[in-house]
Amino acid sequence: MGFGENIGDKAQEMTGKAKEAFGSATNNDHLEAEGHQDRAEASLDQAREGLSSDAGSDVDPGTPGN
Repeated sequence: MGFGENIGDKAQEMTGKAKEAFGSATNNDHLEAEGHQDRAEASLDQAREGLSSDAGSDVDPGTPGN
């Protein structure tokens, strides 16, 4: 879970917001739904990365067996 993945998730989130706004402005329900899906996927990815980084912080590298 690196810096590049965080940028990619934010880019996907921003793209989703733009699609939603443009779809709403042009009454294009399909584009609006696609934007909503993009944002949801980005949020899930960010949450998944947060969980994995939180789990990794509980491990003490100095403890034998870890």
